[in-house]
Amino acid sequence: MATIDLTADNFDKTITGNDIVLLDFWASWCGPCKQFAPVFEAMSDSHPEAVFAKVDTEQERELAGHFQIRSIPTLMIFREQIIVFSQPGALPPAALEDILEKVAALDMDDVRRQVAEQAGSDGATA
Repeated sequence: MATIDLTADNFDKTITGNDIVLLDFWASWCGPCKQFAPVFEAMSDSHPEAVFAKVDTEQERELAGHFQIRSIPTLMIFREQIIVFSQPGALPPAALEDILEKVAALDMDDVRRQVAEQAGSDGATA
């Protein structure tokens, strides 16, 4: 499956309508982004179970700002609408493959429990 361009208009539908979504935040002037693009594209072909989406930070400043993107490329992975991975920097194919395997193997009930616990503790006082 080829990568798709993610915009503010199709963001919610893409995230809520798919189990695993990988986001590549990039810009046309970014050398490391250009180097990572073929890796990201090739991985999308070998993983049809996931959606691979590119966010042009120059065109989608609001999305980049919402996710506090400060360095590009940044890879972010959603699983069942929860961010389960976010890291700046280009990754080699083997590392991206390893991360995808780990994301697919996550116990999402446990992840949701941890997110709920963290949300509950954010309001706690010491």
